[in-house]
Amino acid sequence: MDENINNINWFPGHMAKTRRLIKESLPLVDAVCEITDARVPLSSRNPEIDEIVGSKPRLILLNKCDLAAEDATERYIKYFNDAGIRAIAVQCNTGKGLDKFQAAVREVLSETIRKNAEKGMEGKPLRVMVVGIPNTGKSSFINRMAGQNRAKVENRPGVTRGNQWFNIGKGIELLDTPGVLWPKFEDPDVGLKLTYIGSIKEHITDVQEIAVRFLDFMRNEYPGNLAARYNISDFEDLEPYELLELIAQKRGMLLRKGEYDTERAAVMLLDEFRDGRLGRITLD
Repeated sequence: MDENINNINWFPGHMAKTRRLIKESLPLVDAVCEITDARVPLSSRNPEIDEIVGSKPRLILLNKCDLAAEDATERYIKYFNDAGIRAIAVQCNTGKGLDKFQAAVREVLSETIRKNAEKGMEGKPLRVMVVGIPNTGKSSFINRMAGQNRAKVENRPGVTRGNQWFNIGKGIELLDTPGVLWPKFEDPDVGLKLTYIGSIKEHITDVQEIAVRFLDFMRNEYPGNLAARYNISDFEDLEPYELLELIAQKRGMLLRKGEYDTERAAVMLLDEFRDGRLGRITLD
């Protein structure tokens, strides 16, 4: 693998601070809700969260489910539910599936609700910490649930900076935390997948290298999506870089000397994948 990809510098100081904030805030909440990207439901989970959260009740939201393969999402929901973690497929930008969230919180925290009632604290607000890696849709989720655009949303990693509380009604409060990655990828493919979806900034490595890796996956797993989007055929025997050149040719992306502008094609390819224009794709 390209040396630049192996040496991605993606664990800045504010992420280390976020880990501390999560640990310090845990005693304040009853449960933890982890936002993941349905296209990478495993790779977009911070493996440190399990250790940090411990036995605290959990929920997982598979966001951007409209961009992921539906059958794959159903399999992962069953996988998480079988592991004892309540999972819901959602689409935070439109609100799809979020109507199930409050009932799921009460289901996961049924024992907490019972104990509160026994102590004479019936109706005590249920507090849920929201965690997730950058660019998975935490702010969009909180905006939808809070009913107002109070959490800043941008399509780039690391926008939310501090912990914030949001009352979403019906006795539930959310604690937002900045998106946080983890110190080391055990599997380099995880770093690639997170770059594909935009959780890691691709400018820290070669965007063409990232696109070539992505095309290698796509031609093996979703060749029909490539054929339909770029009106290409008989590309199975092409090397991934040659396929990138073909896409540049199809889109008329030429440099002055008649060479194909593969860098521009690479940026376009990744943008179109992230926007869902290549169809419903699951990378994990």
